[in-house]
Amino acid sequence: MADARNGRRTDDIRSLERTASKLREHVVRMIGVGKAGHLGGSCSLAEIAAALYFRAMRFDPKNIADPDRDRLLLSKGHSVLIQYAALIELGVIPLAEREKVKTLGGMLQGHPDMDKTPGIEAVTGSLGQGLSIGVGMALALRLDRRGARVFVIMGDGELAEGQLWEAAMAAARFGLDRITGIVDRNRIQATGPTREVFEIPQIEEKWRAFGWNTLTVDGHSIPAVLDALDRASGMHGAPTVIVADTVKGKGISFAEDTAAFHNGILTQGQYDLALAELQAAQAAPEEGRSA
Repeated sequence: MADARNGRRTDDIRSLERTASKLREHVVRMIGVGKAGHLGGSCSLAEIAAALYFRAMRFDPKNIADPDRDRLLLSKGHSVLIQYAALIELGVIPLAEREKVKTLGGMLQGHPDMDKTPGIEAVTGSLGQGLSIGVGMALALRLDRRGARVFVIMGDGELAEGQLWEAAMAAARFGLDRITGIVDRNRIQATGPTREVFEIPQIEEKWRAFGWNTLTVDGHSIPAVLDALDRASGMHGAPTVIVADTVKGKGISFAEDTAAFHNGILTQGQYDLALAELQAAQAAPEEGRSA
C-alpha cells in the first residue's frame, strides 16, 4: 500500500513508526528508575531520528568511518539518549552498554563525546555551538569534493544561545546547500514553556531573513519528515532548515508537554507504565491507529 501524498509505502512508514517507538523504549531503559535523564527532549526527536538513521542518511553501521558518510550533529546534546538508541538499534553500540549510561568511564555519557562513543561526530552539549561545527564540516567536505551531507539538530530554546546566528549567516554566505538544520520545536525548556522562559517568535521568518530555505513540518509524522528531508536534499545554492513541531515527552502519556520530564527521574510505576505504553504502540496494527 502506498501513501497517497508521496508514494511511500504504508508498510515502510509503519516500520519507521515502530522503530521510533522502539527508540523511545531504549531511552526509557537507559534512564531506568531513580536516575535523572533527559526523557522529554529525547522522545520528541524519535521520528526524526528514525527517519534520518533508517532512511534518509547515507550511513553504513558496518563502516562508520566512511569519509563519504552523512554527518549528524546533535547540537542539543542533552538529548543524546535518542542518538544512542538509534546507534544501539543499528548495532553500532552494543546493547549491553544501554543500562550503563552516565557511569564513570562508560561509553555513553550524558552528552555526546566523539572520543568515547562510536558513531558520534562531535562533542556537543554547550548549547548554540553545534551549527558552527556543522558549517565547518560542510565547508571541509566541499573542499574535499565529497558529496556527504551534514545534519544539525537544534532545540527551539537553543536558538537564544551562542554563536548560532553567526553560523547561520556563514552557511548562507558560503551557499552551503549540503547542510540541513532541524529545529526541534517542542516549545518547552528545562524550567517551563519557551514562551515564558525566553520566547523566540517568528522562527521561520528569522531563518529566511538569514538566507535559509525554510520548511515547517509535523515532527511526529514520518511521511512529512521524509518529504521535508527529500526537499532539503533537492535545494541548491542555500542551506535549508526544517522547523519540526514536536511534543516534549511524546509517546509517554504522563511525560508529554511536561517540563518536569526535561530531565526527570522515573519512579518504578512510571517506568513500568512508560514501557507498557511504548510496547503497545509497537504492537498496534496499522488500521485504527491515530496519526
